[in-house]
Amino acid sequence: MISRRTKNSHIDDNLLQSKLKQSGAIPVHIAIIMDGNGRWAKKRNLPRVAGHKEGVESVRDIVEVCGQIGVQHLTLYAFSTENWKRPKDEVSMLMRLLMNALRDETDKLHKNNVRVKAIGDILTLPVEVRNELNDAKEKTINNTGLQLHLALSYSGRWDITQAVRKIADEIKTGTLTPDQITSDIIEKHLATQNIPDPDLLIRTSGEFRISNFLLWQLAYSEIFISTVCWPDFRRNQLYEAIIDYQKRERRFGMVSEQLGKKSAGSILIKKILKHVSG
Repeated sequence: MISRRTKNSHIDDNLLQSKLKQSGAIPVHIAIIMDGNGRWAKKRNLPRVAGHKEGVESVRDIVEVCGQIGVQHLTLYAFSTENWKRPKDEVSMLMRLLMNALRDETDKLHKNNVRVKAIGDILTLPVEVRNELNDAKEKTINNTGLQLHLALSYSGRWDITQAVRKIADEIKTGTLTPDQITSDIIEKHLATQNIPDPDLLIRTSGEFRISNFLLWQLAYSEIFISTVCWPDFRRNQLYEAIIDYQKRERRFGMVSEQLGKKSAGSILIKKILKHVSG
């Protein structure tokens, strides 16, 4: 996806990305709870749809920059199973917006070597949305860059429940016994099989909860809470989240002495970000 930036901001952004890569590890997998579209619109006395439309612009920018800095997997919580409880008019609007975004952006994603995937109870989506989604997946299936995972009609509890059902079926048919069930077996039956767990979870709009998102997979993810609503969350905010991530010590149950030296600081990046944001 191609965002619109001036020549000077493009130069500043290239410098930011270069320093970001030098300052520490770039997360292999970033997951984002895109929250605050409605509140963004309400603060501006606009209809909720305006917030959702502006949120698509944020998706466009974040997908682009993730591909540029070397993120391998980006999972966006686009529509939860709980979102079906919203007013029918809003659900219909969200489905149309999703369908149009897939239709409009697939060629750009393909051009930028992004592969589109989806996790969730996809059969519950309207057939028109499924068709656009399948077209996007098929067109980008051989792309080798960023893998964009759209979480649609998804929830963590749904994911674990469907995994348990699959395992129960295998036990019933005799292809698996209860004592063979391990965490690896469970992971192989989740919707995210063959996808590494998120290194970094970002939630926008300042809410401190994971909202039934990737419950199994987030066990050791670093969490970054941004007070910015999703329609205002763009690449500079993503850089800030990654800088914060790079300062974390990921121990995975071990002690600090068992880990190598921490990565260098990111003072220069912070100064550039401050300059870019004014």
